[in-house]
Amino acid sequence: MDYKLTPSTAFLLLVPPFLWAGNAVVGRLLSDLIPPITLNFLRWAIAFLILLPIGYSIFRRTSGLWQNYRRYALLGLLGIGLYNALQYIALHTSTPINVTLVGASMPVWMLLIGFLFFDAKVARKQVIGAVLSVFGVVIVLSHGEWHQLLGLRFVVGDVFMVVATVVWSFYSWSLSQARDPAEIRRNWATFLLAQISFGVVWSGVFAAGEWALTDSVIHWGWPLVAGLAYVAVGPAIIAFRCWGLGVQRAGPNTAGFFNNLTPLFAALMSSAFLGEMPQTYHGVAFALIVSGIVLSSRR
Repeated sequence: MDYKLTPSTAFLLLVPPFLWAGNAVVGRLLSDLIPPITLNFLRWAIAFLILLPIGYSIFRRTSGLWQNYRRYALLGLLGIGLYNALQYIALHTSTPINVTLVGASMPVWMLLIGFLFFDAKVARKQVIGAVLSVFGVVIVLSHGEWHQLLGLRFVVGDVFMVVATVVWSFYSWSLSQARDPAEIRRNWATFLLAQISFGVVWSGVFAAGEWALTDSVIHWGWPLVAGLAYVAVGPAIIAFRCWGLGVQRAGPNTAGFFNNLTPLFAALMSSAFLGEMPQTYHGVAFALIVSGIVLSSRR
């Protein structure tokens, strides 16, 4: 497949890491209010209800959804049922900075999984680009001071985030491997709803297991309602739509590099909320991450 990174595609791939940076912050804030897998289920159930009036046509008997149900069941399991559930579980026992650090391995996993399972060729420039991009993330996490990395401690939540990153890599590659039916592909809402329909079932089953096996409690209030509204609309509907289009246009390998902008956006958000000005190391990190993206996507 002939992939190409255009300015419009780059914009599409910039939107998800910006929204996902907010998702990590909100997920951490909600960790004491709602169980992680239940949070994931409610998030996608709300997204399903929002998209239903727009994309309900896919549930017709003659729709391509039923002819290709295996594909959408797999996409729903990987991208909706598992990925964010694992991330929210990670945020219960780990810190956002550790979760971000583990997530920074995304380009490496994209290259490795593409090579091992999807017959994708790995060019030297992509490996160099991955190193530059990850190096930029390390600068953000260390605030430009290497000795701060020595203070990082990894816990069980970080293992969950490793699994989540691998799952997302498989999801991204699966997005680019098949041509979807016209009635699903022509409308952005139907394509996303096809995945969410199965994803809600998967996440519902996982949430039921969470309540059966743990002493789960939900603390309802406006903070939880506002948090659910954000994660359902921004990081779910908008980010997934932009990511799906971006992956199909630029390819999974190139798209994976954009994920490393998430910790940079998170750092800038923290600066804005705390009233702190961005530092020099933010600029250096941004230059390295963008250099990795440009190098990996050059023909």
